[in-house]
Amino acid sequence: MDTNHKRAQACQGAPVTSAPPPATAGRQQPQLVDRLDGPLFFPVTAYGPDGAPDPAAFRAHVRDGIDAGAAAVFACCGTGEFHALTPGEFADCVAAAVEEAAGRVPVIAGTGYGTALAVQFAELAHAAGADGLLALPPYLVVPGQQGLLTHYTELAAATPLPVIVYQRDNAVFAPATVAALARTPGIIGLKDGVGDLDLLQRIISTVRTEAPEEDFRYFNGLPTAELTAPAYRALGVHHYSSAVFAFAPEIALAFHRALDTGDDTTVQRLLDGFYRPLVELRNQGHGYAVSLVKAGVRLRGRDVGPVRPPLSEPSPAHVKELAGLVERGLGLVGDGG
Repeated sequence: MDTNHKRAQACQGAPVTSAPPPATAGRQQPQLVDRLDGPLFFPVTAYGPDGAPDPAAFRAHVRDGIDAGAAAVFACCGTGEFHALTPGEFADCVAAAVEEAAGRVPVIAGTGYGTALAVQFAELAHAAGADGLLALPPYLVVPGQQGLLTHYTELAAATPLPVIVYQRDNAVFAPATVAALARTPGIIGLKDGVGDLDLLQRIISTVRTEAPEEDFRYFNGLPTAELTAPAYRALGVHHYSSAVFAFAPEIALAFHRALDTGDDTTVQRLLDGFYRPLVELRNQGHGYAVSLVKAGVRLRGRDVGPVRPPLSEPSPAHVKELAGLVERGLGLVGDGG
């Protein structure tokens, strides 16, 4: 048994029955995290009139994002309705994203549910050519810290793909748990979708103290993450997911550039004139973090179909409001953003 696999067992406190990650996994990790510096693109999953995935529309949408300057494609994750896809549909969509990326940018695929299914989706993602995984929270149950640790370390031990763990909903970690995750081979980062900056600061401090040798990365994963990006940057968290990039990459890129260069005037102009109103609109409907994004993609000319149940479409009034916000945001970018 190799050293890495023994470390994974020690972290989770229970035997791991999965095969250890291949030797290439250690070389993949820094290669992937170093490529995630820039706008992170979460494409929607396109459906046709019959409700089935529309490969051509999905490929075009992915291609649009890559051509616009995405640093990475996160396929079949939350915005991509991972919860609504069959394993076969998931595999096909990830493979299509990989083919469209053609090595230009990494493709990270979602995985989730219980441990056995998370491993199965990880295997499908690996076979489809993905470069990494975003591990969504386990389905429904509210596990304790040991259960969470066991779940994610077993997932990491069962795949050669680097894993980013998504903290949100029923998967909220104590700082010591994240330090153990950071020491687990194959787990390269934490995406925070909780927004508790006190907790995140304690997590970062604990990992820095207890796992200083690990190149562990943090991501702002709140819906419309740009709104909180300045606050996260104060904690040293520079990576964030951009739902806006899926339908208005011009605005997302202008904001990202302004944030990187310290152009506070542009940052504040876009926050006040576009992002804050967008968040207020998003908060008016259940599931709008996905369905409003999909409506935005359609507004910009890509027919990607509706969301699947149990999500539902935004009201016509809200879609009209979104159209006005996009127009306003593009105008703000044109004014010098």
